[in-house]
Amino acid sequence: MAMDAHDVAVTKPIPLRHPWRWAGGALLIGLAAAFVQLLVFNANMQWGVVGAYLFDGEILAGLGRTLLLTALAMIIGLAVGMLLAVMRLSDNPVFQAASWAWIWFFRGVPPLVQLIFWYNLALLIPRIGIGIPFGRAFVSWDTNVLITPFSAAILGLSLTESAYAAEMIRAGIKAISTGQSEAAASLGMSRIQALRRIILPQALRILIPPIGNDTISMLKFTSLVSVLALPDLLYSAQMIYSRTYQTIPLLIVVTIWYLVLSTALTFMEHYIEHAMAVGRTAPARLVPRTSWWRLARA
Repeated sequence: MAMDAHDVAVTKPIPLRHPWRWAGGALLIGLAAAFVQLLVFNANMQWGVVGAYLFDGEILAGLGRTLLLTALAMIIGLAVGMLLAVMRLSDNPVFQAASWAWIWFFRGVPPLVQLIFWYNLALLIPRIGIGIPFGRAFVSWDTNVLITPFSAAILGLSLTESAYAAEMIRAGIKAISTGQSEAAASLGMSRIQALRRIILPQALRILIPPIGNDTISMLKFTSLVSVLALPDLLYSAQMIYSRTYQTIPLLIVVTIWYLVLSTALTFMEHYIEHAMAVGRTAPARLVPRTSWWRLARA
């Protein structure tokens, strides 16, 4: 039976109202307007001073040290973390226990505490040497000569990163199907060969996002080295505003540079992740291509 106009009007759905969405949107717009007003119309921001110091030589030198610290800490941390992850997955209980203890310790101690400890290592070990345990040292060096603010910063940051990287890499390796290892073993590969040629290339696709996040976190962790009087980006700004008393403008300069670097690393991570994903979609060629005329001649 055909429906009349009255029935159609009755069955028409009534749109659900969302007053709290509108209220939340209005609140966010108001907060954004207040933030813009604070940035643009507040004379205490001193944007002229910010522009004058944004590319200052001392600031750029500190920026370079920050990038160097980030790169070295990540390279060393990932290398040590890879070794720890392999030890943790080993069948040797001694390797497993040693890796677990390392991860437990360096993941539990705050990076700032480690930086201060390594910088004051000479109070515990005046000389660092190579020799027989409980015997004579063949060669030794003054700890104060070896442990500079820069080397203490590298030690503290890279050892902290190694603990987190070990668990991250271990999770990435375990995410790969055990059938991959079994197939590699059936081809006569050793565990090291299977790990290097089969497992790690596949795990790398999984590890790109967490490694990118760790790199951005490490970039920000480098600001902790200011307690060692190491002239990184933050400490360079502190040295300037201790002379000029322009604290807020210099902190804005530091904030801008950290945001620029974090954004660049984020785009780099997305690019690498996309490139790895594109490569993953390409079918692997297991057998060399053979032309039909060669088959016909055979």
